Amino acid sequence: MTYLQDAPRNAVTVPRLLAMRNAGEKITMLTCYDASFAALLDKAGLDTVLIGDSLGNVLQGHTTTLPVTLTDIAYHTACVARGNQTALVIADLPFGTYGTPLEAFTNSVTLMRAGAQMVKLEGGAWLAETVRFLVERSIPVCAHIGLTPQSVHAFGGFKVQGKTDAGAAQLLQDAEGVPSAVGAAVTQAVKAPVIGIGAGPDCSGQVLVLHDMLGIFPGKRPRFVKNFMEGQVSIQAAVEAYIRAVKDGSFPGPEHAF
Repeated sequence: MTYLQDAPRNAVTVPRLLAMRNAGEKITMLTCYDASFAALLDKAGLDTVLIGDSLGNVLQGHTTTLPVTLTDIAYHTACVARGNQTALVIADLPFGTYGTPLEAFTNSVTLMRAGAQMVKLEGGAWLAETVRFLVERSIPVCAHIGLTPQSVHAFGGFKVQGKTDAGAAQLLQDAEGVPSAVGAAVTQAVKAPVIGIGAGPDCSGQVLVLHDMLGIFPGKRPRFVKNFMEGQVSIQAAVEAYIRAVKDGSFPGPEHAF
């Protein structure tokens, strides 16, 4: 079976992601910040692209994602949307932009108008009302739980979440960087697709920061990252290798999990 795009494909939609999850087909996601990479990722057959606030680290040189603004995300979302044809476009709501349901809605509208088809926000049960408010107003939501970078100061650093019984129970109640057993439990507990990063192979799909999987981000490489450029002749070949590895279940391996 091939996962490369030899023929035009239909646009990836939220119902399609649900169908993939129910059929057991792994969902692929990478971060993306510009039109050129968006076109390449789409051509390779990636299911979803994420305009992550990780752009604060990999593009702007910040040590955290906290300085990233809504204007930053909207700009890069518009760039990605212009280069993309069929992948589902997801945009991060950055730090400080969803303190209330109304604020979250207003800022989500900005991102949707820029080209996003779904928004992502960080937080668990305390955001349930906000998520419901957005969905009722036709804004699909991706909820980010576990290692939430916008909470770096509250956590005291970038630390794996859900390692204790109480922490694991909270993650299940809330249903990146969580132990594999917890990732599997969350995936089984919820009906929505669960996309993991460092959360083991049993999630509905996987996401990596594009610069990490291409081996071009300086500094210590996180345990959950694999450099897919190794042994490849081009960036597109590396992306295609990533897609194959996620789809066939060979990535992530035990060495990429906690």
